[in-house]
Amino acid sequence: MKEITSLEQFNELISSEQPVIVKFYAGWCPDCTRLNMFIDPIIEEYAQYAWYEINRDDFPELAEKYQVMGIPSLLIYKNGEKLAHLHSANAKSPEDVIGFLQAQ
Repeated sequence: MKEITSLEQFNELISSEQPVIVKFYAGWCPDCTRLNMFIDPIIEEYAQYAWYEINRDDFPELAEKYQVMGIPSLLIYKNGEKLAHLHSANAKSPEDVIGFLQAQ
């Protein structure tokens, strides 16, 4: 996953016609570390998405704007719109993430 480092980059990426997944995370988050341990094969399987991550603590205004109340959260964007949101409580296992992606 590529890191988003600026608000401008975030806005440009989510405006893409290709669906984009953005993982909101924080460095202190143990569930984020657990997600990182199983996400790579899922990224390979769902390569139709561009995958990015953003540190929620560095961009609290984005977390608030897109209702990211828990981390990690996976949000899908296309053409500047949030299409789907996998909340942290439902992102604990590979099966949770795959089920979310299959529903899209």
